[in-house]
Amino acid sequence: MSRMGDVLAGFHAAWEFESDSVLIRFERGLRTPKLFQALGERRVPLEAIAAVTLTPGKRGTVVLHAVPRPGADPLMEAAAGQLKDACDPYRLVLPAERETLAEYYADELRARLTEHEGPAERYLVAAPEAPLQFKAYDAKASFDGRSVSFRWFWTGASSAKWKAGDQSFPVAGLSGVEWRSPEVFEGHLRLLRHDSASAPAQADQDPASVVFGLGYGPVHESLPFAAAVLAAVRASGPPAASVESASSRRDPADIADRIRHLGELHEAGLVTDEEFSAKKAELLAEL
Repeated sequence: MSRMGDVLAGFHAAWEFESDSVLIRFERGLRTPKLFQALGERRVPLEAIAAVTLTPGKRGTVVLHAVPRPGADPLMEAAAGQLKDACDPYRLVLPAERETLAEYYADELRARLTEHEGPAERYLVAAPEAPLQFKAYDAKASFDGRSVSFRWFWTGASSAKWKAGDQSFPVAGLSGVEWRSPEVFEGHLRLLRHDSASAPAQADQDPASVVFGLGYGPVHESLPFAAAVLAAVRASGPPAASVESASSRRDPADIADRIRHLGELHEAGLVTDEEFSAKKAELLAEL
């Protein structure tokens, strides 16, 4: 840029142009998309940008758009094209009267971009930092930077997930993450394991996934979570030989709730006598 520290302010965000990057600072406010508020700010290296466009927007606005390189940003890779335009962190919406100024910065950015062939070999934009957690419809998902944990809710989890018990997956045993927006039918977050070919097709039956529902797993919580896990998976190096999966709940009240729910499944014929006895003994052993 012509001067380091130049700032272009738009609706919900401001871009600060530096010699080798663009620092995007998102506003906090009632009208600011919750995803932007959750992200706070993001530094985007120029090498992470493939192109820059300036197009007319809605209702007297123009849109400055920095198109990220494929594979450069774990957030956009996890989103897989599912974000609405209003929630795209690479779009800066400005009043139409600022078009000339926006065009100046667009030209400055284009002049500094270098051509890259193919996707980025590594993530160039930092992922949200762990620890992270959110509530899905059937579980509480937690990520501490090393492993992902699912703690099932008896009110939402399927019998298959209750039988499997609470789950913990080290990132070294994962190959990726599948995020389906909670704003669409059958939204979910699925952890892809190296043996995922044998996983159940339905997310509500797969202990390596959590399902979303109305008010559960919102975009601004679940997408940064997915991006952080995805970045950790890529950084973990060679895959581990196996994935750990174990029950971790030890609170007596929680154990009692799980045994009660297990009994309901047994009475409904969804759990056999042998499965009921074995799982009850396993739960009691955690006290």
